[in-house]
Amino acid sequence: YCYILDNYPGKNVVVRLEHVPDSYRFIPESSFISTDYSEDIGYDLFISLDVSSRERLGKALKYFDTAKKTICLDHHVSNNGFADENLIIPEASSACEVLADVMDMEKISQRTAAALYMGIICDSGVFSYSCTSRHTMEIAGKLMEKGIPYSDIIENVFYEKTLLQQRLLGKCLLSAKITLGGKMIAYYFTREEMDSCGARNEDLEGIVSQMRQTRDVEVSVLASEDPEGSVKFSLRSKSFVNVNLIAGCYGGGGHERAAGFTVFEDPYKVFSELEKLVAEQIIKCSME
Repeated sequence: YCYILDNYPGKNVVVRLEHVPDSYRFIPESSFISTDYSEDIGYDLFISLDVSSRERLGKALKYFDTAKKTICLDHHVSNNGFADENLIIPEASSACEVLADVMDMEKISQRTAAALYMGIICDSGVFSYSCTSRHTMEIAGKLMEKGIPYSDIIENVFYEKTLLQQRLLGKCLLSAKITLGGKMIAYYFTREEMDSCGARNEDLEGIVSQMRQTRDVEVSVLASEDPEGSVKFSLRSKSFVNVNLIAGCYGGGGHERAAGFTVFEDPYKVFSELEKLVAEQIIKCSME
């Protein structure tokens, strides 16, 4: 959005997303993000970013289907390409790394650089995940040279939490189920639990990654019930389990070390199935 406004004056650009968590609101121009999908309008160009499949466009799908031209930029290994033009680089740390590569670095403003940097640190775990490459670091360095407040961005996104978020993390860690000899940790936030403390799904951000940091744990699973009754599962692995393959069994996807899916099934039944799928990969890896 910022890059187009800076370099293509006169273009009418709309950014549509679901609800944007407060922790990301400090990014320049975030106040212009639209969460309204009631308008029926045909666009000349629809750019899909960081979306692994057409179905995951959600309410924006109607705009995608009626657009004159569509582009998909992504880094999910499960993305088979669903737009007119596709640039999918599974080796990239993030969709923002892919996006930065198609932009002219000389024309990237400070506000554009801040948004790109946030996207890169979010998907790379502040450069700690295996998806981080030399190229990732080089791009990040160039963005830092734009004068962005990179330390503040990391603090706001990763480390600063509300008291409610801290309490949800504590509840999860206190009650989480440990299985497979300590290799898997899992927890399910029911709708009742969420409503009782006034929590939103965005308040669970980062918890599944924190669960993965438990010593000896290879896979962490966090599930939460949405208001409409669906249950969202987030999966993370530490070293060798491919959670993208597991998520694919339920119509989801993502990356080898981070993936997710949504179901309308009994979550406890799904947890049992996930345990078996994780166990199969652990046994297979131990025999190789």
